[in-house]
Amino acid sequence: MDYQQVLDYICSYTDYEKVPMPHDPAFYDLRRVDELLAYLGNPHLGARSVHIAGTNGKGSTAAMIASALTAASYTTGLYTSPHLLTWRERIRVDGELISEAELAALVERVKPEVEVVNQRATYGELTTFELLTALGFAYFKLKGVDFQVLEVGMGGKFDATNIINPEVCVITSISLDHTEVLGNSLAIIAAEKAGIIKAGCVVVTSPQPDEVDKVIQETCHSCGVELVRVGTDVSWRGLGSDLNRQLFQVTGRLGGYELSIPLFGQHQLGNAATAVAALEVLAGKGFNISRDNIIDGLARVSWPGRLQILRRCPLIVVDGAHNPDSARKLRQSLEQYFAFDHAILVIGTSSDKDIAGIVSELFPLFDKVIATCSRHPRATAPALLKTEFARHGVETQVVEGVSTALSQALALAGDGDLICVAGSLFVVAEAIEWQSGEDA
Repeated sequence: MDYQQVLDYICSYTDYEKVPMPHDPAFYDLRRVDELLAYLGNPHLGARSVHIAGTNGKGSTAAMIASALTAASYTTGLYTSPHLLTWRERIRVDGELISEAELAALVERVKPEVEVVNQRATYGELTTFELLTALGFAYFKLKGVDFQVLEVGMGGKFDATNIINPEVCVITSISLDHTEVLGNSLAIIAAEKAGIIKAGCVVVTSPQPDEVDKVIQETCHSCGVELVRVGTDVSWRGLGSDLNRQLFQVTGRLGGYELSIPLFGQHQLGNAATAVAALEVLAGKGFNISRDNIIDGLARVSWPGRLQILRRCPLIVVDGAHNPDSARKLRQSLEQYFAFDHAILVIGTSSDKDIAGIVSELFPLFDKVIATCSRHPRATAPALLKTEFARHGVETQVVEGVSTALSQALALAGDGDLICVAGSLFVVAEAIEWQSGEDA
């Protein structure tokens, strides 16, 4: 199989990132993942694990933890989703993406076992995400990683990644998202996320609403595990920023840290404090992770598509804000970190998102709005975005295609203006592709 054939094979399974996800729990059965991994020699048990769930910030936090572990000379696998530009982003070791040849060889290797599991279908057939998760574990074993840092795809309790016995479980900020699958209250969603908590781990949680904190606390108590709360047990404060990084200080349980990250937003400081708290848990368990490792790892973290600057004149910033909470944080960050005369929004969302909530958070900042859509099959029709902005008295242009929308935004922008691309990571990915073409 060549690389394109491998992608076609992976995509031949049911992909709930492309089609609506059913709410019926019968569709989420970890036993089929267990069965496949058993055929593969249980590769998920070959390394220490850090497991990260949450609504917002889990990918950034995972990347920070993995970067610090690599800085501490631990060979570290990182498994995340979705990807921006290539499927290979989802599986990486020490910051290096799995190569096309490695992915092709790995699929060839596991394909017979995958098809045995699907032919038997004792617990239903595997999905694309479940297959990718197994591939991630198999690759990490092949590479002999010491640690595997795993971002939950959605929820937690029934997520394909939830078959490990982690050293530390991290739960980042929880808000309403994927309500059609996870439930329509914070407490119900928190219970799904807290499903990753198991006896023997330590739990680190970002600051949460009271009803979320209560669920996490009760779950920790029932499992008999320690809970570390960021915001109380671990705290942080900002020390300033420029267009390359932001500086901040974290006061942890094991000491203080003067840190910098090449990521913007107050929420990223909270994510970084959460990463420090998790790394301190590992250090407290005897792993050789020093203050310098943490400082170096966070300074070197790479996590594109989140308040990423693509161009400086005019300023183009992309961010994968895809729910009301992340949209509010985006607006606040743009106001805090960047100086501009006027702001133009290029927005495209996925159809399963709270479009009204996203628009209500973003519209006050922008002088002009261009509604567009990505090539993704779940993309919202731009006309629906135009209608929603009209409810707030904002006139919106509809432009088909992200690259065309960006060209239109550039025609409207002055040198001192800001263009922000937001609404989904799929739109952000196409904006990054467009800028790469402009730079070529």
